[in-house]
Amino acid sequence: TGICWTNYIHGWQDRWVVLKNNTLSYYKSQDETEYGCRGSLCLTKAVITLHEFDECRLDISVNDSVWYLRAQDPDHRHQWIDSIELHRADSGYGSESSLRRHGSMLSLTSATSGYSATSTSSFKKGYSLREKLAEMETFRDILCRQVDTLQKYFDSCADAVSKDELQRDKIVEDDEDDFPNTRTDGEYLHHNNNNNGSKEKCNPKGINGIDFKGEAITFKATTAGILATLSHCIDLMVKREDNWQKRLDKEMEKRRRIEEGYKSALNELKKKSHFGGPDYEEGPNSLINEDEFFDAVEAALDRQDKIEEQSQTEKTRIQRSSPVPSGDAYSSTGSHRFSDKVEEMVQSHMTYSLQDVGGDANWQLVVEEGEMKVYRREVEENGIVLDPLKATHSVKGVTGHEVCHYFWDTAYRNDWETTIENFNVVETLSDNAAIIYQTHKRVWPASQRDVLYLSAMRKIMANNENDPDTWLVCNFSVDHDDAQPTNRCVRAKINIAMICQTLVSPPEGDKEISRDNILCKITYVANVNPGGWAPASVLRAVAKREYPKFLKRFTSYVQEKTAGKPILF
Repeated sequence: TGICWTNYIHGWQDRWVVLKNNTLSYYKSQDETEYGCRGSLCLTKAVITLHEFDECRLDISVNDSVWYLRAQDPDHRHQWIDSIELHRADSGYGSESSLRRHGSMLSLTSATSGYSATSTSSFKKGYSLREKLAEMETFRDILCRQVDTLQKYFDSCADAVSKDELQRDKIVEDDEDDFPNTRTDGEYLHHNNNNNGSKEKCNPKGINGIDFKGEAITFKATTAGILATLSHCIDLMVKREDNWQKRLDKEMEKRRRIEEGYKSALNELKKKSHFGGPDYEEGPNSLINEDEFFDAVEAALDRQDKIEEQSQTEKTRIQRSSPVPSGDAYSSTGSHRFSDKVEEMVQSHMTYSLQDVGGDANWQLVVEEGEMKVYRREVEENGIVLDPLKATHSVKGVTGHEVCHYFWDTAYRNDWETTIENFNVVETLSDNAAIIYQTHKRVWPASQRDVLYLSAMRKIMANNENDPDTWLVCNFSVDHDDAQPTNRCVRAKINIAMICQTLVSPPEGDKEISRDNILCKITYVANVNPGGWAPASVLRAVAKREYPKFLKRFTSYVQEKTAGKPILF
């Protein structure tokens, strides 16, 4: 089973993937395999690309067709890759034997040798060499005929020698039989002379009319011609080998340049995401229009909400017993290198963030749900939406100290924050200040965001004894050597404040103050620079949807955590 990228609306979905006969096929489920696959890829020329950051992801592309796959874990991804490579090897693609089958007859090893073995097909275009080869065929026929003639001559000579030896043996026997008879020397000599005269001599033309001397001269001329032709052929082949070597060097240089160009183009292509794929990035030149962009973002957010609801249903929260510092610990900024900046941000929020915006024409009321009101002021800079948002809310049964404590303390962050993928404390500056780095879950087709910010919690004493004290948490972006921006995420800039005041209504009679007598007035302000382009309508629609949900989710969490516990003023 694998996870496939379907489209920008439905995102990643489980699919049944089958690898068989060097072909990768997928089905909606295992039960549908008998009805035919929904798509297939031949792996012969497929290119497998491992994702730069996602250890479970692999992309398989053939020409313009790309499959985006995610395994259950990195080990399963390695198993898939090994299986695919094994199928490709078994099919013969890319193996040494297939290179021999499909390649030229000219050996590539000739690049490193002076005289390599070259096939006859390499010389078909050379007229001189073809002519010499024809001469070799003629010389071969002549030589074969001469060999046959000389063999007949040698056989005849051997037969004549055999007959002469038999005749001589017979004469010797006859002489021995006649030896006792008295004969005159003249007769004996005459008989002997007749014997010698009867012998046949092996002369040049005495056997079947073969001219041995002439045949020998012709044989010598033929072999000399063969040797001369062979020498000429060797010279031609050496020259042809040099020419082929030069051509091979040129082709290898051309191939090297093409490979470099291919790698360069591939790197450029990796920078640009495939349209409709999970890496398709945001940008002002996006091929996705604003309606499609919004539909994709909304679908992704709905999936995140569903996952969060399921996890909240199944998760049993662990009650933490970490002590909460007293209010005196937050009365000062503390001594660290950002102390002045923290103090500046606190004073700015106390001066401007608490101002009433109800009558300001620049602020638009975009959400009103019971005690909660959300305002927005539209601001754009270089095409990037920088709308400040401001929300006011009243929550019963909790104090400003408790709200700010759970908002600031990272020990509780994952309990109520659903948009964060991971975070870590980069540096602890003091008891009430720390630098935090966090990455947010990607909402496709927008790029993933990260943020590095200083988070400080302060208690502001009221100037008038009749006014309530103010608790404040301010989060603003900073730079740090241990958390530099990366290519994986777009670095967003933030300036956020959670400002809380506790109102206490006197209890009846001598009763002690209970949670029914307290009310927390919350002012939440957010100035966010997303760090990159996205459609203005999409960003504003997402902010209008997500900020009220966040505020209700967080305040409900604080009420749940503080229920039945002593009041923390």
